Amino acid sequence: MADAISILVFLGIGLLAGFLADIMVKGVAFGLIGDLIVGVIGALIGGLIFSAIGIGTGGLVMQIIAAIVGAVILLFIVRMFNNRRR
Repeated sequence: MADAISILVFLGIGLLAGFLADIMVKGVAFGLIGDLIVGVIGALIGGLIFSAIGIGTGGLVMQIIAAIVGAVILLFIVRMFNNRRR
């Protein structure tokens, strides 16, 4: 049961991070499901970056911040590749 709750919390953080990153980075819109995917991948990227530079992500607030940072970085990369195609 605890694993199911952890997954739901992770998806909630991902959705929040994707939504906020979508607001922060203009020009890239993916919708609700896309925001969730961007947020979850961003949470993984943010967690890796934060642990690589020695910033802990132990609390809920730090997990959300790491997810938002990772999602923003991911959206900048996606926007950079989308601009090259045009």
